[in-house]
Amino acid sequence: MGTPFLLIFLISFLLLCSLSFQTTVDNQSHFFTLMKHSLSGKSLSRWDVFIPGEKPYCNYTGISCNDEGYVIKVDVSGWSLSGQFPANVCNYLPKLHILRLSHNDLRGSFPVGISNCSLLEELNMTSSSITGTLPDLSPMKSLRILDLSYNLFTGDFPMSVTNLTNLEWLNFIENACFNSWQLPDDFSRLTKLRTLILSTCMVHGRIPASIGNMTSLVDLELSGNFLVGQIPPEIGKLKNLRQLELYYNQLEGEIPNELGNLTQLIDLDISVNRLTGTIPESLCKLPNLRVLQLYNNSLTGEIPSAVGNSTTLNILSLYDNFLTGKVPSNLGESSELVALDLSENRLSGSFPPNVCKGGKLLYFLVLQNLFTGGLPESYGKCTSLLRFRVSYNRLEGSIPEDILGLPHISILDLGFNCFSGAIAKTIGNAKNLSELFIQNNRISGVIPPQISQASNLVKIDLSNNLLSGAIPQEIGNLWKLNLLLLQGNKLRSSIPKSLSSLKSLNLLDLSNNLLTGSIPESICGLLPNSINFSNNHLSGPVPPSLIKGGLVESLSGNPGLCLSVYLNSSDSKFPLCPQIYTRKKLNYYWVIGTSGIVVIVGTVLFLKRLLSKERELMEQDELSRLSFSHVQNFHIISFDEREIVESLVDKNIVGHGGSGTVYRIELSSGETVAVKKLWSRKTKDPTSEDQLIQDKELKTEVETLGSIRHKNIVKLYCYLSSSNLNLLVYEYMPKGNLWEALHRGRSLLDWPTRHRIALEVAQGLAYLHHDLLPPIVHRDIKSTNILLNADYQPKVADFGVAKVLLARGSKDSSTTVIAGTYGYMAPEYAYSSKATVKCDVYSFGVVLMELVTGKQPIEAEFGENKNIIYWVSSKVETKQGAVEVLDKRLLGLFKEEMIQVLRISIRCTCKAPSLRPTMNEVVQLLVEADPCRSSNKIKQSSYLIKTKNDA
Repeated sequence: MGTPFLLIFLISFLLLCSLSFQTTVDNQSHFFTLMKHSLSGKSLSRWDVFIPGEKPYCNYTGISCNDEGYVIKVDVSGWSLSGQFPANVCNYLPKLHILRLSHNDLRGSFPVGISNCSLLEELNMTSSSITGTLPDLSPMKSLRILDLSYNLFTGDFPMSVTNLTNLEWLNFIENACFNSWQLPDDFSRLTKLRTLILSTCMVHGRIPASIGNMTSLVDLELSGNFLVGQIPPEIGKLKNLRQLELYYNQLEGEIPNELGNLTQLIDLDISVNRLTGTIPESLCKLPNLRVLQLYNNSLTGEIPSAVGNSTTLNILSLYDNFLTGKVPSNLGESSELVALDLSENRLSGSFPPNVCKGGKLLYFLVLQNLFTGGLPESYGKCTSLLRFRVSYNRLEGSIPEDILGLPHISILDLGFNCFSGAIAKTIGNAKNLSELFIQNNRISGVIPPQISQASNLVKIDLSNNLLSGAIPQEIGNLWKLNLLLLQGNKLRSSIPKSLSSLKSLNLLDLSNNLLTGSIPESICGLLPNSINFSNNHLSGPVPPSLIKGGLVESLSGNPGLCLSVYLNSSDSKFPLCPQIYTRKKLNYYWVIGTSGIVVIVGTVLFLKRLLSKERELMEQDELSRLSFSHVQNFHIISFDEREIVESLVDKNIVGHGGSGTVYRIELSSGETVAVKKLWSRKTKDPTSEDQLIQDKELKTEVETLGSIRHKNIVKLYCYLSSSNLNLLVYEYMPKGNLWEALHRGRSLLDWPTRHRIALEVAQGLAYLHHDLLPPIVHRDIKSTNILLNADYQPKVADFGVAKVLLARGSKDSSTTVIAGTYGYMAPEYAYSSKATVKCDVYSFGVVLMELVTGKQPIEAEFGENKNIIYWVSSKVETKQGAVEVLDKRLLGLFKEEMIQVLRISIRCTCKAPSLRPTMNEVVQLLVEADPCRSSNKIKQSSYLIKTKNDA
């Protein structure tokens, strides 16, 4: 009886196992069917190939099974998949150990069910566009690797990770939409953790001392947060630590000496904090240290001499501190330095002679210090150098020939020193040189013609030296040149006609030299945005286009210049040219010889009438000008002021702004201009607050727009002022403003057009923030201040509240008047009254949201006292994810690209200014999100800058 019973039991058991395994096979097969239905992407076609067998999925690309046929790994990272990942993955794949979904576009919130995968050892979902809140992660007890970086998680940080005691890798970098949170003491429970990356995660408060108990740590990154207090000396217990990054926080106090115990440390960056005291000698003795970055703090004292003995150091960045004393003379002798930045300190003495002995130095940046002596000849052998900046020091002697001819150098900045001697002909060997600055020195001799062989030059500033001789004709071969400053020298001869071939030239200053001859007519076809020929010995007629362009001031101090009578100008700065009368006299004699006395009399009468008529026109023109007490021109345009005044009628009104009425005026010349007639708020008391504010805003707009030039910033042609009338004449933008085009336009702007508008506005703002010195903060960026021409090219307008920052950036950027517009205004500006470039970044982020969503910044559907930023952040938490906020009128086209720009807008509108990107970074991100590119994936990298933007 026993044997048959046992046999029946075994057969039943095997049958049940077979059925169970068949169920597992069916479940696993069904899961991959679900994946194909819920996700889209060309890469999934790899699974469409017929594979024989009962478990074909085990042979799919990216899939691995164990010997029993259970799926243990799913790796579809970088497949450019979009859609929602199937829920309850581990119900279908019960033995799953590795799940890699990174670099995809998985819409919606964290996939339901993943947190129940108790056998999962690795979960990588970096850069997958996941939104919403995170669930309790505690059930994933087996996890060793958890990477949820570069997503858009909101709500509270998942403190449940502290229960995952098997974790070895934890990465949440750049999830800046979390609620503020603090590092708890029980993080130290993760004793197996080797990598902890919590950069840009809204971490506040202090670094707990208990972190010193996490002795397995190799990589600790807490940068880009709001950490305060002192760096705990207990970090010095982390004997295995190789990388420590605490930059972009608010840490204070001294750098603990205990960090010198981290003998395995390779990379240390605690820049952009509030650290004080000296640099510990123990840090500079670390045997494996390659990167030491302490810039933008308040460190004092000398650079420890031990740093010169390092055999491993590659990058040393200490700029923007209060360091004093000499640089160790042996710096770079024993290590292969790649970058050295000691700028903006109080360092003195001479340069270390062998700093590039290792042959790999790319950046030598020591500007704004107190260095003395000459440039070591050995620097001419630094052929690897890309940037060499030593301006604003007390250096002297000649510039070594080899330095001027470095083959790979891009920026050579020697300005504001006491250099003497000549510019060597070797400058022609600098084939990669784009910017040459030697201004405000004692350089003598001639400008070598060989400079034209440095064919990549974009900027040349040799102003305020002792240069003599002629301006080389060969400079006209530098077709990329956009800035040429030679003022304040002893240059002689005439202005070379070859300059007219510099079609990219934007700034040209030849003032305060000894130039002679006439102004070439050909150069007037070029007419840079800023031109200055004043205080020379130029003579002859002034080309009419220079006068019409409002450039009279740029010609002053040239007694030999004169005006042609045919110019019809009453400008009294220059006399009429005598050759005009000579030519007419010759014409008179010619008529005598050919036509007789009757014709002579007729001709004389005609000439008298002609001259009389011209004088009459000049007098009328002068009377017209007298109605304006101040006329200031900035661009070439031909019009009569009376024509402008007579056209200020109701039928020409196109809009009303906060500062005045805007008219569209068609000139008799065929050109169309926009004229802003400013509101008159004149009071009896010219010192009243209202009047002072109005005058200040007017002066700001005139000075700002008159001095800057960019294709995406509206042109101010001229400014006309009288006792009761102030007019600003702009280029006319026929498509109105962006707000009208988005919210009231007859035709719908497609996404490529919107993207181009966003990119070009960003380029204009980047010009204001990064290309001007000092930079300019617009302070009122909004869609109504972005104007569109006939081709929908955008231009930033309305600089009435713009603020020019002081020379050392935004450290002193306070203002007593709150500017800006509700809905666009950065939160910190509203309560701190400090205007910084990050305020513009925030406002631009709101404009990006307008472009992506089609919504206005304030709408009733957002809720009372809620704006578009709140609405977007609340919507991206839903299952539909970011797709739900996209402008439905665009018919679902370019979804991926629009979501990329949405992510940029969210970065720009972070509550914390330090977490917002710069406008240069925004430009790069928008370039990478171009819908017209073959590949539109944004490169996922932190926008926190670790090296100085020294250009």
